[in-house]
Amino acid sequence: MSLSPSVDPAIAEAHIRAWLARFVVGLNLCPFARPLLGAASLRIAISEQTEPADLRRAFLRELDLFQHSSEEEVATTLLAFPAALGDFEEYLDFIDDAQDLLLAAGLEGMVQLASFHPNYLFAGEAVAAASHYSNRSPYPMVHLLREDMLTRVLDDSTDPDEIPARNIATLENLGVAVLEQRWRDLFNLP
Repeated sequence: MSLSPSVDPAIAEAHIRAWLARFVVGLNLCPFARPLLGAASLRIAISEQTEPADLRRAFLRELDLFQHSSEEEVATTLLAFPAALGDFEEYLDFIDDAQDLLLAAGLEGMVQLASFHPNYLFAGEAVAAASHYSNRSPYPMVHLLREDMLTRVLDDSTDPDEIPARNIATLENLGVAVLEQRWRDLFNLP
């Protein structure tokens, strides 16, 4: 899907929710996501900004809201940029900047960032590898996670270190053709 400044935020959110349901939870790529799927504490924020300074401000606003909210109010946030950061290298630069902003705010150890992008590529993997789909999302996104919540769920999980290998096996078993069809279906919502 190409990025466009005219993406309706409600449609972008519907795509993200479908991705969460069909990929993240549906394929069990994140075993901790299921309880949050329909929860009010899952925040999906859509930034319509396109300029780098505005993208940083959008990130800082979400970071501020996140740190000043309880886990019951905002357990986790997905900040999506449907109109910006379509170039994967540009997106990686933004993620580096976001990490620097997180550190400058003194939030290391309290907030963790995860990254998702429509063209996500893991270094060292073949371009056509199915494994990339574990971090592919409908739009460029930054996922803000609470470190203490993440620690709790990982402590309660059996073999959390096996999650990445299991995800790769799941995606490879499905194959790129099936994953691409599932991907296209995300954008053909009823």
